[in-house]
Amino acid sequence: MTDLLAPEVLAAFESATGFMPVDEGVALHAAALEAAGRTGLPLLEIGTYCGRSAILLADAARSTGTVALTVDHHRGSEEQQPGWEYHDPSLVDPEVGLMDTLPLFRRTLHRAGLEEHVIALVGRSPQLAAVWRGPLALVFIDGGHTDEHASGDYLGWAPHLAPEGLLVIHDVFPDPADGGQAPYRVYLRALAEGFEEVSVTGSLRVLRRTGA
Repeated sequence: MTDLLAPEVLAAFESATGFMPVDEGVALHAAALEAAGRTGLPLLEIGTYCGRSAILLADAARSTGTVALTVDHHRGSEEQQPGWEYHDPSLVDPEVGLMDTLPLFRRTLHRAGLEEHVIALVGRSPQLAAVWRGPLALVFIDGGHTDEHASGDYLGWAPHLAPEGLLVIHDVFPDPADGGQAPYRVYLRALAEGFEEVSVTGSLRVLRRTGA
């Protein structure tokens, strides 16, 4: 499926700061192309960090004539705070002493030539979901990995999916030894509530909405 990705887009993805492996990124891009191409509706991700996966959604949006929406407060998730495994001191704003990934996110999109295909929604996911009114082709959940945040993202945004829209969940680890279980529990809940599994690539799950 890498033939769906232009070499320059794949290179921009690989050079961007972030954690998503290439095979999972390719699967996300293919899902975004399919969903947006079929519906013409926007693509949305929760958990933008520095824009690695946003490159893929933006390219799919450009190819299908829609837009990618990115939801993030840009202060870093729990595991990115000082003292935690994924903390990057270079992303701390020295003036306020807090994480701030927004400047690097904007530079990432600029370098990839994709700024005009993205609308950045800067804020807390539950607050933004509560005021959002439009249907979506795809919802990609990759935000905070606690049960509170992962299930909140699902409850807030999955209802906005169009019929047959795609729900993509990252970091789904059935074995607790491989990673946190909150995304896995969201995945199980989605299946129980009528979503059908479309594909599995590493820790990435693509599901299709089949019910109301």
